[in-house]
Amino acid sequence: MKTTTASDAASEDSGIGHHSDAVLDSALTASRALLGVIARSLAPVMDTVTLPQFRVLVVLSNFGSLRMGQLALHVGANQSSFSRFADRMVAAGLISRSTSPDNRREVIISLTDDGARVYDEVTDARRKEISLVLEKLSGAELDTVRAGFDVFARAAGEPSADATLILGI
Repeated sequence: MKTTTASDAASEDSGIGHHSDAVLDSALTASRALLGVIARSLAPVMDTVTLPQFRVLVVLSNFGSLRMGQLALHVGANQSSFSRFADRMVAAGLISRSTSPDNRREVIISLTDDGARVYDEVTDARRKEISLVLEKLSGAELDTVRAGFDVFARAAGEPSADATLILGI
């Protein structure tokens, strides 16, 4: 017989907790492994870009130029504080800011060549790190990992690699 605690009830009421603790523990363990990959891939550019700045480069690389408000939404930031954050990235030459040709009140944020170079450098390093891990898996394990990551990325709202190719990225 399972005893329900107050936190269990709160989780059920909020829609949280429909997964098992084992699944959550596995996801946390995998995220720690991926965080190590991320840290190692970002290390060469940490004097140029912070992790939040890199997230902006990833979003712009995946979605193309965006209105300031859309970009802030994608990275989970408040638009007014994000504007100051973007100013620092513009000053660093990672992104550019322009006025929308359709509405002069809208600000469009785009990836610069330097921003794209940083994104490419980190992504290439990350690919190499991940490849080293994947080489240790069997064919069946690779299929399982791919399926799991595809589902997880979709649930997290990340575009697939195929979708970014369609965008020309």
